Amino acid sequence: MRVEDYPPQEPLPEFARAYADEVMRRGEGVRCTDYSYGADPYQGISLQVPEKPNGTVLALVHGGGWTCGYKEHMNFIGPSVTAANVIFASIGYRLAPGNVFPACADDVAAAIAWLHDHAGEFGGDPGRIFAGGHSAGGHLTALLAVRRDWQAARGLPEGVIRGCLPVSGAYRLGKDSGFSMRPRFLGENSENDRLASPVQNISAAPPFFIAYGEKDFPHLIDQAHEMASALRGVGGEVEETVLENCDHLGACLALGDGGFPWVGAALDWMAAH
Repeated sequence: MRVEDYPPQEPLPEFARAYADEVMRRGEGVRCTDYSYGADPYQGISLQVPEKPNGTVLALVHGGGWTCGYKEHMNFIGPSVTAANVIFASIGYRLAPGNVFPACADDVAAAIAWLHDHAGEFGGDPGRIFAGGHSAGGHLTALLAVRRDWQAARGLPEGVIRGCLPVSGAYRLGKDSGFSMRPRFLGENSENDRLASPVQNISAAPPFFIAYGEKDFPHLIDQAHEMASALRGVGGEVEETVLENCDHLGACLALGDGGFPWVGAALDWMAAH
């Protein structure tokens, strides 16, 4: 789907405009197939399937402060993943301020349900779905990975997310989160600060592969450490990796670089789980 065909969304902040242009440039010519899991144009999945899929599915969710971004922003990552015979899915979701929590989380949950239910049609194993994302996308997948209150209603096993790979994600919202302003996707309900915070909603701890940029936003680095500690505190398996010389946006760009350590490390990590 072309970004021009989507309904309008809030403009990207100045510092992210060059990044958005770059991810689209890198994704030019990447072959993928779009599927819808809902009626809204943002409720879509871009799928890249290797010639000989090994069954593993890596589903990534884009960032954008919960207010902007497109699933097409992650398409450039797919070729490095499919080269290892892993299926790659990029998930879109409805954005704030028009849609507030839990809409975005519900959308990602619905997309994961779609991947589970249709996995056999494209060579996937419904028991080997790994989910992650950058920034807001890392937050959303981490939240779903540690919660156990959404799977049954969708006919899914509790462990449908076999492992979580958030990059530069947010794990705590509200007071003492380090954000300069309260994210607007939380809406007016102050209780959403807690409900949307992965670190405050850990009812299960699937394996986590947590990454962040060496030069990332300091509050996100602190939150990554807090999340890893909380997961280990309940017996979870956590691997942390620092993306050297990467700032917040550079951390996402590194995900699509076949020569960058994250790609091989993430593939090896999934293969071991």
